[in-house]
Amino acid sequence: MTNRVAVSGSTGRLGALVCEVVEQHPDFELVARLRSTSGPEEGADADIVIDVSRPDASPGIVDRALARGQQVVVGTSGWSAALLAELAAKLERTPERGVIVVPNFSLGSVLGTALARIAAPYFDAVEVVEAHHPGKVDSPSGTAVRTAELMAEARGGRPVEAPFADQPARGELVAGIPVHSLRLAGVVAKQEVRFGGPGEVLTLTHDTHSNEAYRAGVRAALEAAPGARGLTVGLDALLGLHGAALDGGAR
Repeated sequence: MTNRVAVSGSTGRLGALVCEVVEQHPDFELVARLRSTSGPEEGADADIVIDVSRPDASPGIVDRALARGQQVVVGTSGWSAALLAELAAKLERTPERGVIVVPNFSLGSVLGTALARIAAPYFDAVEVVEAHHPGKVDSPSGTAVRTAELMAEARGGRPVEAPFADQPARGELVAGIPVHSLRLAGVVAKQEVRFGGPGEVLTLTHDTHSNEAYRAGVRAALEAAPGARGLTVGLDALLGLHGAALDGGAR
């Protein structure tokens, strides 16, 4: 059985790649390329909606898709812990539906976040620096927010050392961890997580050089979408990395 897919945000760089992945997959059919001018009824015949649009539009797109009984994959930034909690509560009322929220489709980025989660309990000072192309409208990035939240969770509530965190130049605090955002021409995406300890600094760096880095992750989320139930957050959950990071951090 072929699954019909609608892609919201299809005119963007990531949206174009998502459409390409769907069209090349034998088990899926692209039935709608949605954009900001598309009406709410467009894509209503799809089984799955993949949203890679804008942070301000994404929650409404997800709500409409769930109301129509569609499965959803979200690759749009801006889904904070509070928004995810609201979404999880909605899905409890419709247990037959599923939403997969993917802050980053890059396998390398997901592995970098998993490694950061393992390292987080062992250092008192932790900071994140993320850089993206000038066209990225939101900051911090969804990947940086997710990384900070997972590291804070792995620390079991123990605060990081973040002196002078009230100063604007120190970045935005996400789960108590300073996150610094850069928007630069010549950059696709980059994230550094820096851990400071007595006499040493550990830096975990991931660079994305082209959108090709997202192809395998998009395919993995697409294939998982028909059987998803409830809320799944992060490509790590689909790849089995979330539990591995927890086990590593517990040692």
